Amino acid sequence: MKKLFIKTFGCQMNVYDSDKMSDVLAPSGYENTNDVNEADLILLNTCHIREKASEKLFSELGRMKEVGIERKENGKETLIGVAGCVAQAQGEEIMKRAPVVDLVFGPQAYHRLPQMLKTAKHSRVIDTDFPEEDKFNFLPKAKKSTTIKRGLTSFLTVQEGCNKFCSFCVVPYTRGVEQSRPVAQIIDEAKNLVNGGVKEITLLGQNVNAYHGESGKSDVSLASLLYKLAEIDGLERLRYTTSHPNDMGEDLILAHKELPALMPYLHLPVQSGSDKILKSMNRQHTNKEYLNLIEKIKTARPDIAISGDFIVGFPGESDEDFEDTLDVIRAVAYSSAYSFKYSPRPGTPGAKMENQVPEKVRVERLAELQKLINEQQTLFNENTIGKIVPVLFDKKGRSEGQLGGRSPYLQPVHVNAPSDFIGLIKKVKIIGGDKNSLRGNLA
Repeated sequence: MKKLFIKTFGCQMNVYDSDKMSDVLAPSGYENTNDVNEADLILLNTCHIREKASEKLFSELGRMKEVGIERKENGKETLIGVAGCVAQAQGEEIMKRAPVVDLVFGPQAYHRLPQMLKTAKHSRVIDTDFPEEDKFNFLPKAKKSTTIKRGLTSFLTVQEGCNKFCSFCVVPYTRGVEQSRPVAQIIDEAKNLVNGGVKEITLLGQNVNAYHGESGKSDVSLASLLYKLAEIDGLERLRYTTSHPNDMGEDLILAHKELPALMPYLHLPVQSGSDKILKSMNRQHTNKEYLNLIEKIKTARPDIAISGDFIVGFPGESDEDFEDTLDVIRAVAYSSAYSFKYSPRPGTPGAKMENQVPEKVRVERLAELQKLINEQQTLFNENTIGKIVPVLFDKKGRSEGQLGGRSPYLQPVHVNAPSDFIGLIKKVKIIGGDKNSLRGNLA
């Protein structure tokens, strides 16, 4: 067997894509390894969202070059590939700057990996065109043994791309326009996951609640898809991410009220609390509309936890604009959030805007915002102490006799429990914790 090493950067969809790359290559005789030094094929699955993504990639390629040189000295061949969104956006530059790279391919092309590898043995390969064919029609099912190894929770991509064109975001340029997978294809993949022992599935999409897949002669919304998935025997929990406020329809809000399998946790980014900045970001909603939506969701599901995304220091952001963002955070009371300094992404409208906020100001604002978020997250966890919550145990803990699991709110929970509880949902009384995790006893 040949050895495959994949390093995954960034979002959950990249995690899903990396798993699918492994599945595509398995029939060609590749098996995964965690040791890069024994890899016949090294793939770096990149993300373009984070700051300095390109610099991090080329730094990583420098380390991979050393691995390749050492293996060559021992008479072993090594192919190195770059996948994902940085590959899609900067494929030609990667080829010019990094001669060590044998193949570069975008997130819509990895179903063609076996053919690329045959070519890469003789000449370098770049495949960053958006193909006419749907890659999902060419992806093999994961073997049951492979699914079991991957664990009790799984990601499942149902939608890709975005039509929103937020002025800070590269997704429409690297992932393309919104596309939804057919319902039957998703149901089939979900059943395959459950057959492999998966208990919890998180549906993925760059704009997942814009999902409209075909079923018969009509489109099916994300809410309708969730109802269908909830009927699968053995599937205990459902989640989805990432959502846009403008696609949070009434049927999806109602699903949070009616579906026991749909966890009371919603990631709903707002990015800024300032109407001026929201307009400049092309978010297509206002502060008030977002807060009204949150109120409607909490009315339907009072115990729901809200997570969010925030960008500080977007071009033109004043002290007053930043304070508006802090006011939104105080009003919503987030259970968790991802927050970033604004970083210009090449090719996006935001990168060309005037009134770029000084780095020092961005750093200070991010620290202040994160302090507030951390306080809210700590408070959210503290408010769980004394309550009894269902925990899905999915791994052994660090201490002898301890298991780790997740609450409905994605909180890590550590409990002394029998090892045969792995794969089961048990009631746990929370007795302590901090910002990052909780401790409990079997109830």
